Amino acid sequence: MNHEPLHTTRRYFLGQCTGVSLGAMAANSLLASDTSLLGLPALPHFAPKAKRVIFLTQSGGPSQLELFDHKPGLMKWAGKELPESVRQGQRLTTMTANQKQLILPGITKFSQCGKSGATISEWLPHLQGVADELCFIKSMHTDQINHAPAMTQFLTGHQLAGRPSIGAWVSYGLGSLNRNLPDFIVMLSKMQRPSDQPLYDHYWGSGFLPSRYQGVKLRNAKDRVLYLNDPEGLPRDVRRGMLDGLSELNQMRYQQTLDPEIETRIRQYEMAYRMQSSVPELTDLSSEPESVFDLYGPDSRRSGSYAANCILARRLAERGVRFIQLFHPDWDHHSRLPSWCVARCRDTDQPTAALIKDLKQRGLLDETLVIWGGEFGRGVAGQGKWDSPEAGRDHHPRCFTMWMAGGGVKPGMTYGSTDEFSYNVAENGVHVHDLHATVMHLLGIEHERFTYRFQGLDFRLTGVEPSRVVKDIIA
Repeated sequence: MNHEPLHTTRRYFLGQCTGVSLGAMAANSLLASDTSLLGLPALPHFAPKAKRVIFLTQSGGPSQLELFDHKPGLMKWAGKELPESVRQGQRLTTMTANQKQLILPGITKFSQCGKSGATISEWLPHLQGVADELCFIKSMHTDQINHAPAMTQFLTGHQLAGRPSIGAWVSYGLGSLNRNLPDFIVMLSKMQRPSDQPLYDHYWGSGFLPSRYQGVKLRNAKDRVLYLNDPEGLPRDVRRGMLDGLSELNQMRYQQTLDPEIETRIRQYEMAYRMQSSVPELTDLSSEPESVFDLYGPDSRRSGSYAANCILARRLAERGVRFIQLFHPDWDHHSRLPSWCVARCRDTDQPTAALIKDLKQRGLLDETLVIWGGEFGRGVAGQGKWDSPEAGRDHHPRCFTMWMAGGGVKPGMTYGSTDEFSYNVAENGVHVHDLHATVMHLLGIEHERFTYRFQGLDFRLTGVEPSRVVKDIIA
């Protein structure tokens, strides 16, 4: 079992104490000078460029061909079969494996935006306005072609569930900047129509790390965090006394078992006690001026919307939360691409651009790494009748586009490129593990040295295969 050296020393000391209330000591430590807020003693390995991350996760696979990867030359290929020299035996899903791969050119108009000249779709007019703040990676690629394993790899580094998510790794390594809120918070968009795309808890789970590092989900409900409120009629001083007694019992049990989940339980009780005040204050947007709601758009007043969650993301960044993750589902456009993709752009375009502007005007963008992207892209062949409004696109892991902003990346940059079909990486490929290595680097962590021993193996987010920090995009 792996223990942090600082914690082991403290535990040993507590185990030797006699005649002292262990519960009171634990509570005082957690409430007053909890050293775990600082993360691992050896981290960061070097001066970080970013203090925190906001990960805008677009679940389902946004189409790079409609949004960012402009391929005007495809018009001459419209309705023609994709050459085998391009496909090169690429695996297809069962949804399109038995149909001809007839090319569907991108159906949007593009503009070259800002001084950087970045190509951005007409479906994202607000993002066009912040183009010079963005760093596009057009050569992302992954190994998985179906949603669950692709998203699992995208967020944990491995296609099988059970590994820690990137947010959990960051929480474990760097600790918290805020005493009254968890260091890893997750929000899921409340959709205006039902979405059939599941978002599994392991996407923000802690895997084999102690469970205190998993993401805490802010729910779209009256009780934003489950089991946070005290029972009716329970005074605060009684609650405090109960927690002190419970902490003492848990500490006694921990001395016998050295089970880290017992310490997690103690910390969760104490954090919940503090969150009873901090969460209502955080989620009450009534103090925000009218100009903020105008900036984030008309949907920003709807609780649980992507726009409202973007405002909360900024508020969490202001309060020092280390890793903030928003999930917006329903980018899985196998059909009705012109209407469904437009709808998702309408959900996310203005709030995303507003978040970039808001962070910048508050002086937070330089120290906050914003990441936008999904688990893979979409293929160049039309799914269904290629020239019909009902046509869509199938999953495509061979190349797709993501972007980052702030937090030490070069603004106004486009890195990597794809072939004329947006089917294969043509230049400067970036694997998902390379993305993880780069994010860790921006946070001051050398990914190859950041490990956790589990079942006799030293695991790391980036796995055992070679991965690289994409230094060309770092300012």
